[in-house]
Amino acid sequence: MTMKNSSTNRPFKQFGLSRFLLLLSATAICGALSSNTTRAEEPKTILLWPDGAPGAKGDDAKDKPTLTVCLPEKAAATGAAVVVCPGGGYAGLAVGHEGIQIADWFNEMGVAGLILKYRHRNRGYGHPAPLQDAQRAIRIARASGDAWGIDPAKIGIMGFSAGGHLASTAGTHFDSGNADAADPIDRVSCRPDFMILCYAVIALDEPFTHRGSQRNLLGKNADPALVRSLSNEKQVTPQTPPTFLFHTNEDRLVPPENSIHFYLALLRAKVPAELHVFRKGGHGLGLAHKVPGTSSWPKCCEAWLQGQGLLGEKR
Repeated sequence: MTMKNSSTNRPFKQFGLSRFLLLLSATAICGALSSNTTRAEEPKTILLWPDGAPGAKGDDAKDKPTLTVCLPEKAAATGAAVVVCPGGGYAGLAVGHEGIQIADWFNEMGVAGLILKYRHRNRGYGHPAPLQDAQRAIRIARASGDAWGIDPAKIGIMGFSAGGHLASTAGTHFDSGNADAADPIDRVSCRPDFMILCYAVIALDEPFTHRGSQRNLLGKNADPALVRSLSNEKQVTPQTPPTFLFHTNEDRLVPPENSIHFYLALLRAKVPAELHVFRKGGHGLGLAHKVPGTSSWPKCCEAWLQGQGLLGEKR
């Protein structure tokens, strides 16, 4: 099913360690990036907060969220950039097929891929730490536009699974920056210019909610008002950024109702959006190279980006 507009969840089963790639160190991430991708330079990893993240519980690597910056060759660069939020149920990060491979794919399109290593439950963090990290990553990308060849009006956010919940939270909870902030990065907006949500967890406290992600983010007995505020299909407004979504019918871990309800909310708010629900494939597909039909989602997304004017002249 494909839908566009211009303007039975199985009982909760916690993700096991086998569902995830363990978090890689910054060195390992850079070393694992393929050498045949069109890039301007070797990726570099930076701290989101060199002087310490807000609410940090220590000074170890787990307390220091990072952004790995993968820039395309300058001749091919479109000026667009995407902050990539890997999935992992808010308990880990699948930085391989939902991070590294995605940055490669973006670089081939002339788009900067910025892989976010955000804080999560297995690192000792719940809300609001992941959202703080995502918002900071967007601000850094916007503030660093000149140095990285990024157009500050072409900065998007992308998320897979629970990373999709984080991305959709960043796209429905944002501000224009604090003009009086001492840190110049805090003076710029954290609103993404577009979103790409892939088999995303979006709704909380609904029959089709992924309960593990909700519990890892908010704990077992969260304030109902907080739960509702982070059930992002209920937070869409006309200011929500244009959005591309894809899901599959066969996803039993995070049912497609998450994407469908978010799309309908975008439709009601007259936000430009595109939704693809493919028949084949379960959860955690990444680029879905070997899944019949579903493997076309990257091309669909590239065409959508082109239609949004983010890739320059037709490629």
